[in-house]
Amino acid sequence: MTEAPGRTARVVLVDDHRMFRTGVRAEIGRTETTGIDVVGEADDVESAVRVVAETRPDVVLLDVHLPGGGGVEVLRRSAALMGDSGGVRFLALSVSDAAEDVIGVIRGGARGYVTKTITGTDLVNAIFRIADGDAVFSPRLAGFVLDAFAATDTPPVDEDLDRLTQREREVLRLIARGYAYKEIAKQLFISVKTVESHVSAVLRKLQLSNRHELTRWATARRLV
Repeated sequence: MTEAPGRTARVVLVDDHRMFRTGVRAEIGRTETTGIDVVGEADDVESAVRVVAETRPDVVLLDVHLPGGGGVEVLRRSAALMGDSGGVRFLALSVSDAAEDVIGVIRGGARGYVTKTITGTDLVNAIFRIADGDAVFSPRLAGFVLDAFAATDTPPVDEDLDRLTQREREVLRLIARGYAYKEIAKQLFISVKTVESHVSAVLRKLQLSNRHELTRWATARRLV
């Protein structure tokens, strides 16, 4: 880890997996070395909105998929705290590298998006860059944003897709990529039974019969 940069960035960690938050805090939260002061944590939308409002951190590390509406909902409800200078800034930190997730949180007001494969040193650097007003993206994710905002036409709303929660969309995408239920459970840190419940909900909402129809549906919408 690099030496402290001579100043401190106050950070809130928002992720629904306690072990991941603990790992991030252990990796970057040594203030005397990294300059990062972790001032709060949250594991769902409600607690995130509350902690961010109470602590007013420099940067919020925000997971995309959260109970209660996801990272986009946290951004929507925290919009009044954002600003060009002196406001709270958000950096998405997610396992997902899907274009729709990236574009969704950037449209919601996040200043950057990095995946959980990022190193501790790079994450510290990203936090300070976000605090300074820069935009930060993991490799290749910036292209999603450039393509989305360069488009002359706003993409049509997909009412079928909008029926799904953020977690259901993630499970849908992994199913369509050919992942087994156990693999999905491991990647998303949930149980196999929970994966089965999400798949059942997706099939019901989309009025599909099996995972093969689901895969065709997702492929037709370029979600894979």
